[in-house]
Amino acid sequence: MKKRREHRGLQRGLCSRLVNRLNTSLINCLNKCQGDVTPAKVKSFGIPNATIYGEIIIQVGRGESGPGKAATVWLYSDSDIDPGTGKGKLTQKAVLQKGSIEEEMDNSSCGKVLRYEVEFIIEPDFGAPGAISVKNEHKHEFFLRNISLQGYNNIVHFECNSWLYPFHLTKQERVFFPNTCYLPSQTPPALVELRKDELVRLRGNGTGERRKWEQVYDYDYYNDLGIPERSPEYGRPVLGGTQSFPYPRRLRTGRPSNNYDTRTEKRLHGWFNTDIYVPPDERFSQQKLSEFTTNAVRAAVHFVMPEARAVFNQETSHFESFDQIHRMFVRNRNQSVDEWMLKRLKHELSDDLFKKLKQVITEKPAKFQLPRIAAGNQFACMDDNEFGRQMLAGTNPTVISSLQNFPPEGSNGVKSSIKESDIEHNLDGLTITEAMNQWRLFKLDHHDYLMPFLTRINRDEGVCAYASRTLLFLRDDCTLKPVAIELSLPGSLYHEEISRVLRPAHEGTEAALWQLAKAHVAAADSVYHHLVSHWLHTHAVVEPFIIATQRKLSAMHPIHRLLEPHFKDTLQVNALARSMLVNAGGILEKILFTGDISMELSSSLYRSWRFDEQSLPADLIKRGFARYNPNQPENIELLFQDYPYGADGLDIWIAIKNWVIEYCSYFYEDDASLRSDNEIAEWWSEIRYVGHGDKCNETWWYEMKTVSELIETITTLIWTVSAHHAAISLGQYDYAGYPPNRPTACRKPIPYEGTMEFAELLIDPDKYFLSMLPEKFETALGIAVIDVLSRRLSGEMSLGQQPSLKWIADGRILRMFGSFKDDLEEVKQRIQVRNRDPKLKNRRGKDDSLYELLYPETSVVGSSDGVPRSGIPNSISI
Repeated sequence: MKKRREHRGLQRGLCSRLVNRLNTSLINCLNKCQGDVTPAKVKSFGIPNATIYGEIIIQVGRGESGPGKAATVWLYSDSDIDPGTGKGKLTQKAVLQKGSIEEEMDNSSCGKVLRYEVEFIIEPDFGAPGAISVKNEHKHEFFLRNISLQGYNNIVHFECNSWLYPFHLTKQERVFFPNTCYLPSQTPPALVELRKDELVRLRGNGTGERRKWEQVYDYDYYNDLGIPERSPEYGRPVLGGTQSFPYPRRLRTGRPSNNYDTRTEKRLHGWFNTDIYVPPDERFSQQKLSEFTTNAVRAAVHFVMPEARAVFNQETSHFESFDQIHRMFVRNRNQSVDEWMLKRLKHELSDDLFKKLKQVITEKPAKFQLPRIAAGNQFACMDDNEFGRQMLAGTNPTVISSLQNFPPEGSNGVKSSIKESDIEHNLDGLTITEAMNQWRLFKLDHHDYLMPFLTRINRDEGVCAYASRTLLFLRDDCTLKPVAIELSLPGSLYHEEISRVLRPAHEGTEAALWQLAKAHVAAADSVYHHLVSHWLHTHAVVEPFIIATQRKLSAMHPIHRLLEPHFKDTLQVNALARSMLVNAGGILEKILFTGDISMELSSSLYRSWRFDEQSLPADLIKRGFARYNPNQPENIELLFQDYPYGADGLDIWIAIKNWVIEYCSYFYEDDASLRSDNEIAEWWSEIRYVGHGDKCNETWWYEMKTVSELIETITTLIWTVSAHHAAISLGQYDYAGYPPNRPTACRKPIPYEGTMEFAELLIDPDKYFLSMLPEKFETALGIAVIDVLSRRLSGEMSLGQQPSLKWIADGRILRMFGSFKDDLEEVKQRIQVRNRDPKLKNRRGKDDSLYELLYPETSVVGSSDGVPRSGIPNSISI
C-alpha cells in the first residue's frame, strides 16, 4: 500500500544543476545574538556540478544586530556512503555570517528576525540531501525552526524546531532529517547510522547532572518532592520503584542528592523557580513563559496578597458572608504590597520575577471574571440539579459510575449503611432493583481510597474529611438528582466504620445539613480531580511516553512525527508542577485537605491505573455509561445521550481514531510490517518495563504485535493529552474558581444534635457553612492557581491544526489530515445542534452557560486574554 518516498526522483534532479533555497529560522530567545543587516552569499568549495542556495533566519533582541558568524552547516547525502564513516557523504561546509532584517516583532522582548543566505557546491554523485548538520559557532544559543531546499519540481523540507547551543558547550554538531518519514527498514542506506547515532545522543549516558544545553531524555523516580533540609516534616517518600509507593517515572535531571536525605534530590532555590532542567526543545517559548509568569503574578497580586496582608494584620481568617467571596473578584482590590512582604518575596523570587511583580503592582489592576457558576446567581451551586449536572458536565465528569449492587460494598467487605428506606421513596415510583436494571441509579464513590488515609488527614488542625458515597437517580428527562449521601469515618476497630446518611431536604435544619454534606462531597471530588483525574491520569502517566518517544523513535519515524505536536510543552509543565504544585509545602498541599500525604494518595491510586482503560469507550463501558452495540461506531452506544462529556467525547474519539487508522495503515501494510519495526518494539518495551515499570507485570498491556493494537495505543494517547485533558482542565475556573461550589477542604464536621456546633448551625446556617470552607488565604491561593491553569497561552495549538504547512513531506498524509479537520468541523456542528436542543438539559448550567469544553475549533490559534471557551488544546501545555 505504501510507496517508498520519492527521494530517488530528487536525487536524479540534483545530479544536474540545482538552485535551492534554504529557509531556516534561528531564534535566539535569550536575545543575545549580535549581527549585521546586510545580506551576503558564502560559497563552499568543491566540484561545481550542482549548487544549492539557501536562506537562514534568526531572531535577535530589539536594538541588537546579528552575529558576525552564527553557524556552520553541511549537507549529508541520502545515498552516497562515505566508506570511512559508514554515513552519507558530506558537502563542503557553508558558513553563516551577516544577515538582513526580515521582520520586526511586535513583542519588544522578541526582537527582530534576520535572514541569511548560503550556497553549497555538491559533487555529481551526491544524490539527494538526506540530513543537515549544524554547528553553532556563536557565543549564544539560537532556535532553528525549519529548512527548505528546492530544486526543479522537488522540495526537501526540514522541520527542526530546535535549540542549538554554542559548540564550546555542547562539543557536537546537531543533525536534522527531512520531513520524509521512514520506518527503520526503509531508511536510505546512507542515513541508517545517522539515525542510530541521533537516538544514542538523545538517550545520554544516565550519569551526571543535566546542563541546560543538553538535549537528553532519561528516567528517574519522583525523588524531588521533599525538602528535608527545611525540617523533617517536609520530607516526602520517593514515589516509584517500590511496592509501597508505585508511580510513573519522570524526566531525570541528575541533581545531586540532598545532604539531609540521600534518597531525595536537591531542589533549586526559590519558590517560583522556572530554571528546573528540561531538554531545551521541551521548554516554553520566551513569549509563553513571559505570559505564564505574568498571569501568575497578576493572579497572586489580585487574590493572594490582600489575604496575606489580612493574615499578617490578624484580621478574620474565614469568610463571614457570600458577599465577601464575591468581592474577591472585583477589579478595585487593594494591590499595594507592604514592605515586609516585598522583602520576603525578593528572597524567594528570581530577579526577573521580582521585577515583574513590582511592575504588576504599579499597573492598572487586572480584570478577573466572576466564575460562571456564580455570575448570574451566587447561590446557583446550592441547587441539587446543578450538583448532579456537574457530575456529567462539570470539571470532573469521569468518576461517576452506575450502581451495580445495593447496598454498595467497599473493597474491605464493609457494606454501606444506606438503606432502601433512605432512597426508595425518591425513585419516581421505581424500586431499587427496577432502577438498577434500567441503569438509572448512579454513585459518586470517594470512599474506598480515602478511608485508609482519614486518620492521618484528620489529625491536622482545621481539617475534617470524610469518605463519601453519593447516590443519584436518573430522572425521565435524564437529569440527575442526588438521593442520599453517606459520610464515613474510621472506627476504633479494624474495618469498623462510623457512618452517617443524609438525605435531600429543602427547608429547616435538615436542608442546612444536606448543604454541608454536599460541600464535603465536593471537597473529596476536588481532591480526586486535582491529584488523580488531572495530575496522575494525564500529566504523570503521559510523561514516560514522551521520554520513550524521544529515546526510541527516530525523528524520521512516522509515529514520532504523529505524536510530537501532542507532547508539546508537557515536560516543562510537569517540571514546574513538581517545583511548586505537588512538592512538599507546594500549593496543592496547602489547599487540599489531603495536605502532606497528597502525593502518597496519588501513588495509591496509581495501583488501579490501566492504560487500556484510558480509552474513552473502555472507560464508558467500565463505568456503566455505555454498552456494546456492533451497529454503532466503535461498537458502543451511550445508555443516555444527555451525558455531555460522553456524547461529545465519543465524537472526538471517533474522529481521532479514524485519522490514526488512516495514518498507521498508510505506513504499515500488515501486522508483519509492525512486528519487524524494531524501534516500535523498543519504544513499547521501554514504556512498559521502565517508564511504567512498577506495573510492568500486569496482564492488560498490549503485546504490540498488531496494527490494531498500535492504532488503539496512539488513539488513546492523543485522546488523553488533548480532549480528555481539556475536559478536566479548561473548566476549572468556571466551576472550581468559586469556593462554595467546589471547596478543596472542609474545616468542620457535620454537627450532631446536642453539640455546640449544632447550636451554631441553628443560629446561622450560612455562617456555619462559610466557616466550614477553607480560610481566606488558602481560598485565594486556590483561585489564583486555577485562574493561571485555566488560561490559554500563545503558541498553543488546537486539535485539528497543523504543526506547520510542511510538517510531513507526503501529500496523501496532508489530505488525510485535512479529512480529520473536516471531521472535527462536523463534530463542532453536532455539538452546536445539541447545545440548542432544549431536551438536553445537562448541557446548560444553572448560569445558562453551555457545555463547550470539548468544542473543537480548528481555525483559531493562540490565546485569548481571558478564560478559554472553545478549542481543544493539542497537548498538555499548561
